Parts: sequence; structure tokens; C-alpha cells
Amino acid sequence: MNGTRTRRGYRAAAAAGAGLALLLAGCSGGDGDGGGGDEGTGEATADCADFEQYGDLTGKTISIYAGIVTPEDQPYVESFAPFEECTGATVDYQADKQFEQQILVRAEAGNPPDIAIVPQPGLLAQLVATGTVVPAPEGVSANVDEFWDEAWKEYGSVDGTFYAAPSGASVKSLVWYSPAQFEENGWEIPTTLDDLAALSDSIVDTGIKPWCAGIASGEATGWPVTDWMEDMMLRVAGPEAFDQWVSHEIPFNSEDPTAALDAVGDYLKNDAYVNGGFGDVTSIASTAFQDGGLPILDGQCALHRMASFYAANWPEGTTVAEDGDVFAFYLPAESEDERPVLGAGEFVTAFSDRPEVQALQEFWSSAEWANLKAKSSSDLTGGGWLTANKGLDKENLVNPIDILSADILLDPDAVFRFDGSDRMPAAANSAFWKEATAWITGQPTIETLNKIEAAWPAS
Repeated sequence: MNGTRTRRGYRAAAAAGAGLALLLAGCSGGDGDGGGGDEGTGEATADCADFEQYGDLTGKTISIYAGIVTPEDQPYVESFAPFEECTGATVDYQADKQFEQQILVRAEAGNPPDIAIVPQPGLLAQLVATGTVVPAPEGVSANVDEFWDEAWKEYGSVDGTFYAAPSGASVKSLVWYSPAQFEENGWEIPTTLDDLAALSDSIVDTGIKPWCAGIASGEATGWPVTDWMEDMMLRVAGPEAFDQWVSHEIPFNSEDPTAALDAVGDYLKNDAYVNGGFGDVTSIASTAFQDGGLPILDGQCALHRMASFYAANWPEGTTVAEDGDVFAFYLPAESEDERPVLGAGEFVTAFSDRPEVQALQEFWSSAEWANLKAKSSSDLTGGGWLTANKGLDKENLVNPIDILSADILLDPDAVFRFDGSDRMPAAANSAFWKEATAWITGQPTIETLNKIEAAWPAS
């Protein structure tokens, strides 16, 4: 949908249909008969005991601004319905495809929303620099301490002050494949990087190009290469070196990043490996990222490294499951004992400290909200919604790719790192995309990394 989408309050959400009724039924009280509604009305009502801590907010409105548009916006509207029902507040959800540009404009103009769903720590830092963001309240801080790994709190902090609680999350360390194709050829899911390379060679022997890829994405063309490189940095250099690279404690053109990009090149710049279904290596640059994995369905390639959110890009009617048309496996590390995970997420950022805003923030950071949101997202095509909130009950996830991703995210041995380019200065991130595209079309590794290093701001 183009432009801005606005949804207002419980009544607007209720008009959306059965999804909300089921959601409220899941929160409702009752005496064991599955009830919770007014007798004879058929309407579900929320059990409000858990909401008494937020007080009576009747007549109060909290505005939310986000880049999450239809159909993904509807589960957000539904997830706030019990809060509205029990507190009397109205949640005004506004979604805009131009969010990332407009939220800065609004903040700098002194006209921000009450809350924004911010998708990158780098953008959070830019917003904090406008002086309009308020620190997270104590209740939110306590929830994040209880339900999230400490790294997530750092991602929501700027200069040591905690501003924004994490919300949704995605796993980027995935490789998509066709279970039927694997079974037909006797291929096994690799458990180490050496296994992945051996698998790729085995696929070449069948006459199929093992990998397919696409990095075209408008002004952001090149970003899928940055994900590839970040995954390889975690694997060939390790989490500590990854952190040093992202914070520019080591130069972009130093030994570890060079090895990581060359490791990506072993796949994406290998004429024998790519670009199944599209052409030669250079075709990767002109192939839309949304289309990158589609040749798997026709058997023209076998593997596609892309995040969990790619589930929504498969054509209607595609079954995403371990025994379906397509599924995914964890991108392995050098050793089976290592579990580095690259991912991304969203952060709930407030521009007001009014009591009703803080109340919604606290509810939003709770395990209760995470499970409500998971339930209300279960009907989304391709994939629902995922969080790294440890209070998530995986029984509330019905989509196989969400269950797989949750298993990866919540694995106690997982070492999670947030998307590196999203945490870099805007100038460096932009150069990263641009030079990664040039690298795909023939630019040498060292020249590519030298140019990105030169684009890093001096301070």
C-alpha cells in the first residue's frame, strides 16, 4: 500500500474480523467453558486483571508510527486490543513506507509520534541526536533485563543510555532449499562450512548451479552482499572481531574483513556456483532480491542464503515446511560446536514520557505482549512474526519457518549479533551497498574494501 495507513483503536481493530476475536478469547477470563464474553453477545472480552497496573487511561490516545504496512500491520493493531479494552486508551497505529525518511523529518521538526518502531540501531542513534527521544522507563528496563539477552539492551542504547526496547526479530543466517530436490539427489543438510562447500561441489557435479542470488533493491541495491559478508565475518573471524569491525576498531580493509569478503567470493563470484536460473555472476547485481531464490522451485538452483523474512516472497501456494516445496537450514559455522547467528530486529522508541505512553511501552516489552503478537501473526502468508523474547511460548508459533527461526534465536548456545551494516554510520553503510555491487560486477576485493574504509566518517 502506498502512502500512510492509519488504524484507530479497538473498534477499528474489531472491525477487522475474526482474528481479533480469537486474540481476545485467548486473553479472556472465564470459568473453564471457554467463555469470557457477555452472555448472548458472542463477543470476547479480555481478562483485565493483568492490566490494572497501568491504571485507567480512558480518553488517552497513544500514536505509533512505523514502516510496517499491510498486511503485516494488522497483527500489531490486534496485539494492542487487550490493552485498549482494559485501560480505555486508544492506540493510533500509523504505517508509512517512507517511514525511515519521514521519522527523521518529523523528529527534527519537533513533531514526532508518541512511539516509533525503529528497525535499526543506527537510525535510533540519529533520532536520539535530535534530542526528541526519551529514555525507556524503569518497567521497560526491567522487562528487557528479564526476557532478553543483554546484547539486545545494548542495541537499544545510545552512549550508555537505554532508550528502546527490542520487539520483533529475524534470523539472517539461513539457507533456503528444496526438500524434494535434496531427497531426490541424496544431499544432506551441511553442519559445517566445509560440508557446505562440499555440498556445493556435489551439486555442481549434477549439472545444476548450486547457488542463486539477487541483490537489486532500488537505492539499497547491494545489501544482500553485506549480509553475506557479515555472516562470514562471524564465522571466519569470530564475534569479537565482528564487533571490532562494526565499531571501526579495526579498519574495513584489514585482514579479517578481507578474509570474510573473499569467503563470500568463494560462493558468489564462483562461475561454477552461480547464478542458477539467471545467468553469470554479474546477473546477481541486476536480479531483484525478492526474485533471487525463486529458481529453486524450478530446480535451476539448489541454495539461496537469505533471511527468515524471505518466506513472504515465495509465490502464493508455495508450501514452506520441512516436507514442503521449500524450507531453510541454519548457515553452519566452521565447527558444529559454534552457533553464530546474524539477525535483525525492531526497537520501540518513545518521544513522550506521558503515563499512557510509558504504560504501553511496558506492556509492549512484556512476555504477555510477545505471545499475543505471535498468535495474531500466525495467519500471515509465508511467515508470521518472531521475537527473541525469552518469554515467547513457541506453541504460539504455527509457521514452520518461524519455529525453526525461534529454535535458532533462543538456542542457549547461540551467539547473536545484530546486522552490522545497520549499526554503521550512514555514509559507511551506503558505501558498503554501493561497493558490494561493484564487487559483484568485477571490482577486486581490496579495492572494494579500500573504498568503504575511505567513506567511513572521520569522527
